[in-house]
Amino acid sequence: MIFLGIETSCDETGASIVRSESSGNKQQFQILSNIVSSQYIHSKYGGVIPELASRAHIRLIVPIVKTALDVAKIRYQDLDGISVTYAPGLVGSLLVGLSFAKALSVNLKIPFVGVNHLEGHIFSLFLSYPNLETPFLALILSGGHTELLMIKDRCQYESLGSTVDDACGEAFDKVARMLGLSYPGGAFIEKLAQSGNRTIDFPVPHLPGYNFSFSGLKTAVLYYLKAEKNPKPEDVACSFQEVVIDFLLKKVRLANDNLNINNIGVSGGVAINKRLQKRFEEYGEKHDMKFYFPLPSMCADNAAMIAAAGIERFIHFGSSPLTLTAEARVKL
Repeated sequence: MIFLGIETSCDETGASIVRSESSGNKQQFQILSNIVSSQYIHSKYGGVIPELASRAHIRLIVPIVKTALDVAKIRYQDLDGISVTYAPGLVGSLLVGLSFAKALSVNLKIPFVGVNHLEGHIFSLFLSYPNLETPFLALILSGGHTELLMIKDRCQYESLGSTVDDACGEAFDKVARMLGLSYPGGAFIEKLAQSGNRTIDFPVPHLPGYNFSFSGLKTAVLYYLKAEKNPKPEDVACSFQEVVIDFLLKKVRLANDNLNINNIGVSGGVAINKRLQKRFEEYGEKHDMKFYFPLPSMCADNAAMIAAAGIERFIHFGSSPLTLTAEARVKL
């Protein structure tokens, strides 16, 4: 099957063509094209402006889809289906992709499948590791989400925990703003931290079970910067980043101890952080745990992961109804 994937949940307009073939009882995916346009206009505001994001999607959706088709050397008539993100995300942005996908589905008389954005991040792991076996633990770290799940099988998940306030990537963005760095802040924090030392004793968040919280840590950084006359930004960045990694590893270890699952996939935009990857891998070597990180192109929001998830969902559950609506918040 050949599916068009569309991703417009936030400030990336993505379109991808993915081909799948059955191999035993699994689908193997081939990415024929994966086009993403990021909206850098939001950096001047220090965060995503929903109205600007949805307007940009309206301008970009047609040329981005056409580019994806051209790169893949595929015509509209060659498509077997369309996958599109319907939730969670900015409703105005989601509606652009969802409306376009529905109209195209009706015009071409092919099925469309609504995909949960979080499921897309899970499939970024399957795209990066075609032979990744289930069950495994999945840790999704992005600007809008921090989720810990057990992946029982493709399209079969159990939510273990999620953030009760700020997402992990959101905390990076807000601390970056405190330090006068640009948006999105994750890459700037990581770069600045390389020249710093962990000299500040920021508290590791304490939360029972598998849930996450980053607002207290973010507030601790704010109070430190207000109280300290000559703070070293590089030390603040390094200390903050190390505490975040400590906290994430604490939750992963708890899940590993309780569920005895040693394979952990880490996806989402924060998963591209090299320091995080290094510490996770070192931790895995000491505790007999194997960590999987997606290819860099699969970490950020993209449409290939949406296309792959849509193909798998179509095989398991069929097409989505045209009455499917965009939703800002929805559980996987």
